[in-house]
Amino acid sequence: MGLLPKKSKLVIFESFHAKQYSDNPRSIYEYMKEHHQDYLLLWSVDKQAVKLFEEFQVPYIRRFSIRWFLTFPRAKYWVNNVRLPGWMPNPHGTVYVQTWHGTPLKKLGLDIEEIHMPGTKTDNYKKNFINESRNWDYLVSPNAYSTEIFKRAFHYNGHVIESGYPRNDVLSNHSDGAIGELKQKLGIPTDKKIMLYAPTWRDNEFYSKGKYKFKFQFDLDNWKREFGAEWVLLTRMHYLVAENFDFSTHEGSVYDVSSYPDIRDLYVGADLLITDYSSVFFDFAILNRPIVFFMYDLATYRDQLRGFYIDIEGDAPGPIVQTEEELFDVIHELVRSNVDANPKFISFKDKFSSLEDGHATRRVVQAFLE
Repeated sequence: MGLLPKKSKLVIFESFHAKQYSDNPRSIYEYMKEHHQDYLLLWSVDKQAVKLFEEFQVPYIRRFSIRWFLTFPRAKYWVNNVRLPGWMPNPHGTVYVQTWHGTPLKKLGLDIEEIHMPGTKTDNYKKNFINESRNWDYLVSPNAYSTEIFKRAFHYNGHVIESGYPRNDVLSNHSDGAIGELKQKLGIPTDKKIMLYAPTWRDNEFYSKGKYKFKFQFDLDNWKREFGAEWVLLTRMHYLVAENFDFSTHEGSVYDVSSYPDIRDLYVGADLLITDYSSVFFDFAILNRPIVFFMYDLATYRDQLRGFYIDIEGDAPGPIVQTEEELFDVIHELVRSNVDANPKFISFKDKFSSLEDGHATRRVVQAFLE
């Protein structure tokens, strides 16, 4: 099918293995829908996510269906934020735009010395990355720091669009009304402040390939006693974490938003972020709101699992803590402080967020269409 003439005005989008309507592909889709109405825009959607896309009334084709095999290879443009299956070649004439999905803190691709993921050998993992990156025609980068890492870690020598991330445009352009809409959608009282907990996954803690374990390292009853009068806690697990948490005993205080369609709304609504090694803090910093790094396993993660590209202990735009007591103490301190006055926070934003001006999507679309 890829040998047939391309449909020059067809763009097909995928986000997180066709399971989400989110991230950079969503921002590019919504921009093109408004500004390039002569293009046919379709999403490639996993069967588990069909209901989500129907709720958003987004045009889609079901991934790996007969119609998909007849359509996907003939699209002029592919827009994706993770790797495609290894057996899927990039047909001649297709423009593959790889947006990726985060500014790297932990090591990526060829920079990882040893892979600890289940069923994955280090050599094969790196070969798969090289084979995948050969198919990319454009790679989106949020800043110069990421460009340097991406080229090396992905073994990529093609065109880089160093533009800022499209998904972050909304963080520079949001309205206060969006916060009220989020609270109404989730059933959060309007007088409550929002604390967002968004940790990442651990390569060596898993049930099976692609399904990772996660265990809370602070007690939710203690959190509720400490903060429940003024705050609610939104918990957002990484898409690879397979846990199904039961927060019924904390109803009204703790909300599981792991399946919420797009984390960008949660950023806008959150007054404070708790994370660990996830790249979410690079995005959240754009909002000039407090960030706490709950790195209870810092030595293991840094020295054995992944390693970091930056000196996180020296450059983090917020305090690093390792115990529940430390976590609660710094939250109390941060809500009384102003991050704008923190020189480390300002320096961090200057290095990583200088391109996040609310117009990254326009720059990316112009680059690959032209």
